[in-house]
Amino acid sequence: MLFVADSAKEKIEEIIRTKSLAEDYFIRVSVTSGGCSGLSYSMDFDNENKPNDQVFDDNGVRVVTDLKSFLYLCNTTLEFSGGLNGKGFYFNNPNAARTCGCGESFAV
Repeated sequence: MLFVADSAKEKIEEIIRTKSLAEDYFIRVSVTSGGCSGLSYSMDFDNENKPNDQVFDDNGVRVVTDLKSFLYLCNTTLEFSGGLNGKGFYFNNPNAARTCGCGESFAV
């Protein structure tokens, strides 16, 4: 399962309204090779399902990921932190053994 915190839900809904995205858009998250810790997160809006997509609905938000990425993201919570010291969207990933200083990459 992938989870969406209230803070992330509010920001996602705001972006959808601002960009006037259609109802069929969802959040696509994935894990790619790269970053100073070896693996990096990717997140974007999408409206096309792909073969082997894993689809989760949490807190009123649909989150989709490919099967390979789900192995790294299982039980991860998408969160949002705003304000002057906020870091935007970030992943609270219990599978990450270590993260880099900027928090944008991780290792398992």
